[in-house]
Amino acid sequence: MAARGMARGEVAPQRGSLRFENLTKSFWVQNERKVVIDNLNLTLPPGRSLALLGRNGAGKSTLLEIIAGTMRADHGRVVSDGTISWPVGFGGSFHPELTGAQNIRFIARIYGVDTDELLAFVEDFAEIGKFFHMPVRTYSSGMRSRLTFGASMGIHFDTYLVDEVTAVGDAIFKRKSRAVFAERMKRSGAILVSHSMAQVRQYCDSGIVLADGQLEFFDDLEEAIARHHKLMNVAA
Repeated sequence: MAARGMARGEVAPQRGSLRFENLTKSFWVQNERKVVIDNLNLTLPPGRSLALLGRNGAGKSTLLEIIAGTMRADHGRVVSDGTISWPVGFGGSFHPELTGAQNIRFIARIYGVDTDELLAFVEDFAEIGKFFHMPVRTYSSGMRSRLTFGASMGIHFDTYLVDEVTAVGDAIFKRKSRAVFAERMKRSGAILVSHSMAQVRQYCDSGIVLADGQLEFFDDLEEAIARHHKLMNVAA
């Protein structure tokens, strides 16, 4: 069973937990205000790999960016005492005129991690060759995603925010991405957006479904998927 507006068995936030307090976000679309997050109050448990499900346009990517702090809510706030990654696959934090390596150095300084170690990890992981030392504006979208994913996976976060990133690249790169992600999940939590239920089942142990501006938390992943299918008018 789902708990609407309150996670089942809610406890005081621990490191890595997320709490939404009166969170609201809307956009003006064709002179009409569209509310995508509607006065949300909910606490999510730490250390879980959560599938974030919902119809296209429900506001899943918007919610990830608000959690990461890259987008401002209309009002309300997100509270966590753990560290949170930027949305993996979101390259907006990279300066286009700086090289990939320069951007990684900047990120290392911001997050207080060893610069040389992060550079070595990302350069090896991203597999973009000489482009690593070229301006990010010259990158394809796939290259930017590889760089972003590598940078995120190279830093320990309590919660990783992931938006379809493992779909980037060829079959070999996809396998490597999944392996690194699975390794990080041994000691961290995640919120994963994916249209692939096979991928969701592979990586997630619980689910949250976004609909009508509210989140429903499901301790049982299959219940979350069934709820999502119902919203999508697809038989589970």
